[in-house]
Amino acid sequence: MAERIVGEKLAACVQILPQMTSVYSWKGTIQKEGEYLLLIKTLGGKFEALQTFILSNHSYEVPEIVAIGAERVSENYLAWMKEYLEA
Repeated sequence: MAERIVGEKLAACVQILPQMTSVYSWKGTIQKEGEYLLLIKTLGGKFEALQTFILSNHSYEVPEIVAIGAERVSENYLAWMKEYLEA
């Protein structure tokens, strides 16, 4: 999924964190699953398309999709993201 997200220019970078264990409630029962966290670096204007892609391609019925705005971003990094995502 990460390669497709970058390849389709929905994000400039996706980091895949090591597998972790998630414990959560789903349909009345407590679940325990191994999961990977993806940190997806993109621009705000790409959020809707990225969300649509994740919802269409993720195995979960309700995947976790959370956007956290960057308070500050280095000029060079932001320029690199814009150059890739807006080309």
